[in-house]
Amino acid sequence: MRSGLNREIIGMAFDSIRTHKLRSFLTLLGIMIGVMTVIGMVSIIQGLNASFLQELQSAGSDLILISKYDPVRMVEMSAEERRRKDISYADAMALEKDCDLVKAVSVDIVPSFSQAIEIKYQGRTSDGSIIIGVNDRFTTVFSLYAPKEGRFLTTSEIEHNARTCMLGFELADTLFPHQSPLGKTIRIGPENFTVVGVLNKRGQMFGQSRDNFVGIPITTLMKYYPYDLENIEIAAVPREPGTINETIEQIRSALRVRRKVPPGRPDDFTIYTQDTMLDLYNQITGAAYLVMVVISSIGLLVGGIGVMNIMLVAAKERTREIGIRKALGAMSSDILRQFLVEAMFLTGTGGILGMLAGFGIALLVRAATPLPAAVTGWSIFLGLFVSISVGLFFGIFPARKASRVDPIVSLRYE
Repeated sequence: MRSGLNREIIGMAFDSIRTHKLRSFLTLLGIMIGVMTVIGMVSIIQGLNASFLQELQSAGSDLILISKYDPVRMVEMSAEERRRKDISYADAMALEKDCDLVKAVSVDIVPSFSQAIEIKYQGRTSDGSIIIGVNDRFTTVFSLYAPKEGRFLTTSEIEHNARTCMLGFELADTLFPHQSPLGKTIRIGPENFTVVGVLNKRGQMFGQSRDNFVGIPITTLMKYYPYDLENIEIAAVPREPGTINETIEQIRSALRVRRKVPPGRPDDFTIYTQDTMLDLYNQITGAAYLVMVVISSIGLLVGGIGVMNIMLVAAKERTREIGIRKALGAMSSDILRQFLVEAMFLTGTGGILGMLAGFGIALLVRAATPLPAAVTGWSIFLGLFVSISVGLFFGIFPARKASRVDPIVSLRYE
């Protein structure tokens, strides 16, 4: 009997919404916008998270990074950090020599105004390509940069400032769309370079291509192009798996000796791992989530107030109906349940429409832009749960008011 009553209440709620289509749609519009914002932004952020984690995993779990500044605190550097002397190419090369726990040290740097330097082959010119000076250990540390065609730079080319280069997949396709670039001479700014290899395609990350670059010997870059040592990037990998902490301590000791850091003084450099990069990324996405919560909360608040208002109007309009139902034996709890079901049904419908719109936005962003988007099961549950909860919260007051109506007074209501 109780299940039959519940079905009747749900049916009455549906009929009420269907009878007042425009009013119901305007009421649930705020809920729809709030849920749409949540689902759309969560889908995009989750896609970015998956892409970033995949990038970290592909680089390897034992990567050790060395820099002049702490990447997490670069926006709030102390006076001591600003006075730090630069980490040099010689420092990087000494680490592999002095640290027997280190397997390889990669070092790279970009010239000042890298994207303003033109890269040409005959009549073709690249657009916004990056020039990177690297050493011969680059692919040992970053195995994902394996050559697709040709070879990587050699130790001899690094030592003798050779004018050889490797092309990223996209740059190779731009300059040599119908032929192999191996052995061809390209022009990088005022200098000529011979192409010795093309690297595997890596795609995009955060909307930026990872294949539109040219790699040249780092010694050649420092000889022919202006550069800033603050842009130098150093990475190392341990010789043996599971020795990352010991390797970090050995690198720290070697750098303190080379940079003449007195005992008891803090390091004038930073050593960090991928966990640090992940923490920094989580701080950024955490701020994005906070903005998302604020924006969606405004929509849900407006929608909730709209639901409360419309349910109060509905209670007033149906005063006589409530009196008749009570006269026929309906309990106050039945009236309360009916209005709560109507409110939750209304906001639940708005939540479903908002989810569909949010998924549509996420798919549109993925199709029209380089940004990834991923629809997750928990975001569907979150959208539905939030929308129904809003209906329950804002529907309590109108439902209680309707359930407490005196049946005698209600029957006299015109």
